[in-house]
Amino acid sequence: MRGLNMNMIKIENGSYNNTEINGCFPLIKGITKSKDGSYFVKIKVTDSDEKVFAGRDACRIKISNQDQITEVEGDAGKELVETEDQAIDRIAERFSILEEMTGATLDGIVRGMIVTGPPGVGKTFGVEQILEKDSLFDVMADRPLRHTFVKGAMSAIGLYSTLYKYSDDKSIVVLDDCDSILWNEDALNILKAALDSGKKRRISWNSDSNFLRREGVPGEFEFKGSVIFITNLKFDSTRQTKIKDHLEAILSRCHYLDLTLDTTRDKIMRIKQIARDGGLFDTKGLTKIEEQEIIEFMVDEQDRLREVSLRMAQKIADLRNMNKVRWKTLAESTCMKRRVNS
Repeated sequence: MRGLNMNMIKIENGSYNNTEINGCFPLIKGITKSKDGSYFVKIKVTDSDEKVFAGRDACRIKISNQDQITEVEGDAGKELVETEDQAIDRIAERFSILEEMTGATLDGIVRGMIVTGPPGVGKTFGVEQILEKDSLFDVMADRPLRHTFVKGAMSAIGLYSTLYKYSDDKSIVVLDDCDSILWNEDALNILKAALDSGKKRRISWNSDSNFLRREGVPGEFEFKGSVIFITNLKFDSTRQTKIKDHLEAILSRCHYLDLTLDTTRDKIMRIKQIARDGGLFDTKGLTKIEEQEIIEFMVDEQDRLREVSLRMAQKIADLRNMNKVRWKTLAESTCMKRRVNS
């Protein structure tokens, strides 16, 4: 970037105190590099930005690279810091893509999808909502469901058997936190065969197996269904050489949706979004005021919580129901990091 001698800069996806910063600001000082390798630009805070920057006159905004800032002439394109409603809508849009892609697997359009992101952001929740809605009439008619959720450890032969049982057209196998598959070469090869881009996807088990005979599973079958793999692992950045080539092969066969929320603010916005749209506290029997009290508590204590997630919000809701007077004290003991006395 040129010498940053302009009056205004536009910042995209910058960060200040775990708050994402987007907008145009008067520049005070160009890019500097700290001892830990982070990059910063110093900006002047305007009156409209005071709420975010806590009354400061100037602030240093953290950026990953210089492409996140561009020159702006004068006051052209002046934007305010992203509002809370804008942030909630932005995050809702990202997760709506998960729901849309899940619907495409039901239609047989998408054969394979990898969904990655940190624990507790609602990856499984989004997939479950769509599949449960689709299977409503099957449940009412007592018909077999077209999908299954597999959670936890799974062997290669278990994967083979499950794929056979859901091998029909428009059937879906959801592998939720089944990362053990990724460390088993046989399982990885089976998964690659199920996700192959050819017209016909044939999967084989070329070893004698009493288990498969008992289950009535043939040694070879054609897989016509879809697979959704939900994980906390980032497929596109793993450094594990043992499985890297396999993961790259699976990635090339799948749609890849990264739902990582990079800042604490975004995680809070996700909690607010699910609470707003319904689904976060539906089974907890709380009033809207009580729900808001829990969210405000999490905002106030975000730096001390063991994690900022949908699961944490539900844990605190359980404590709220357990004791409506002492729930904050209970949360401090069970949901927060211990204070270190100096």
